[in-house]
Amino acid sequence: MSLKITDWAVEDRPREKLIQKGTPSLSDAELLGILISSGTKDKSAVDLGRELLATVNNNLNTLGKLTISDLKKIRGIGTARAVTIAAALELGRRRKLAEVPEAIQIKCSKDVADIFQSLLSDLPHEEFWILFLNRSNKVINRMKLSQGGISGTVTDVRMVMKRAIEYLASGIILCHNHPSGNLNPSESDSTITHKIKEAGNLLDIQLLDHLIISEKDYYSFADNGLL
Repeated sequence: MSLKITDWAVEDRPREKLIQKGTPSLSDAELLGILISSGTKDKSAVDLGRELLATVNNNLNTLGKLTISDLKKIRGIGTARAVTIAAALELGRRRKLAEVPEAIQIKCSKDVADIFQSLLSDLPHEEFWILFLNRSNKVINRMKLSQGGISGTVTDVRMVMKRAIEYLASGIILCHNHPSGNLNPSESDSTITHKIKEAGNLLDIQLLDHLIISEKDYYSFADNGLL
């Protein structure tokens, strides 16, 4: 009789292993075990996953072709588990077929303004955003770092760098709005820009630009030679 998953060391249990080490660290049987959730009285969910894989010679493509009725032929897999497995495999198939969206490439300050103008121009308060870019200046992600009042918002340099490292960004672009409509950078705007630039230089993460957005126009630090 094999041990139940609850009898395993915590770090060896599939769910905990996935959380701590990521999906690539799990075998096909362990991934199936997570879907199955629990086994029969005399086998663990992973053992049940192994048994299921054995029926298709450990071939996931063949497994994906099985019907609900086929899956239910394995002792311990009822309708609910069969449906869960079939749904997961179908999602995998659709992901493979799905077209990967083309990432936006930033070539000039207007490309950045086009992203943020509609988002920030009409706000009655300030918001501070960041674009994270790869080495080809394509956008990896964007995030709002902070939100403030009419005349300012607080920006944490450490948080900017932490997020950039998490996204494995090679470059970043800062953007915030001025609800007043005044596009001239304030002293605090200039100070935070240079602090982030210096921090980025230490981590080999380049600050490419900082834009200030108003209702109808924008100001670019890079275009004005301030970087």
